[in-house]
Amino acid sequence: MWTREELKRNAKEILRVSYWPAFAASLVLGIANGATAGSRLNLNIDWEDLFYGDLSVLLPILVGGLSISFVISVAFSAFLLQPLEVGSRRFYLEGTQLRFNLGELGYSFSAGRYKNIVLTMFVRKLLIALASLLLVVPGIILSYSYAMVPYILSENPLIPYDRALRLSRDMTRGHKLDMWVLDLSFIGWLLLGSLACGMGVLFVNPYVHATHAQLYLVLRTAALDSGLTSLEELAPPATN
Repeated sequence: MWTREELKRNAKEILRVSYWPAFAASLVLGIANGATAGSRLNLNIDWEDLFYGDLSVLLPILVGGLSISFVISVAFSAFLLQPLEVGSRRFYLEGTQLRFNLGELGYSFSAGRYKNIVLTMFVRKLLIALASLLLVVPGIILSYSYAMVPYILSENPLIPYDRALRLSRDMTRGHKLDMWVLDLSFIGWLLLGSLACGMGVLFVNPYVHATHAQLYLVLRTAALDSGLTSLEELAPPATN
C-alpha cells in the first residue's frame, strides 16, 4: 500500500537533482493538459446585425464557424497536445531512474509510435468527455481510471488501445479515492503559488507531476506482482 508522504518524499529527492529540466517538461505537460487551440475565426460579424438582421443568413455562418473552430481544436489536441502529454509523462517516468532527457518530450512523434498513441489518447479523452456529459462525478471517476494510460503508452507505445485502457482501469481499481486525496493534498501549494499572479503555480507543477510518476511506479509494481501485466507487455517494442 502506498502513502502520500512516501510518494512526495521520493518526488522531492528526484527534483533536487533535476528541477529545471522537470520545470521545462511541466510547462509542456501543462499546455498539453490545459491548453485549447487558440484559433479564433474572424467571422467579421456585425453583432447589431445578428440581433436585428436576417438570422436565416447569419445563423448558418455562426454555426458553421463554431463547428470549424471545434474541429480544429479537437484535431490540434489529438494530433499534437495529447502525444506531447505522453512524451512529458515519459520524461518524468525516466526521471524516476535519474535519467533526464528533454528529448523524451518528442517521444510520441516517431513514425512507429505516433498513430497508436494518437488513437489511444483520443479514445481515452472521448470516453472521459462522454462520461462528463452525463454527470461531473462519472467524468472525474473515469479520468482517474484512465490516468495511467499515458504512462503505459510511454513504455509500450504499440500496446492496443483497448488493452491500455483496461490495464489502467485494473491498475487504479481500489486506488481512485486515494488518488483524489493525493491531488487534494497539493491544494495548499497551488493556492500559495497562485498568490504571485498565478505564476507560482508553474513552479509547483513539477512537484505534482513527479509525484504522479512515483504513483505510477507503485501501481506498476503492484500490477506486475499480481499478474495483471508483464514486463514483456510493458517493454518498449523492438526496433530494427
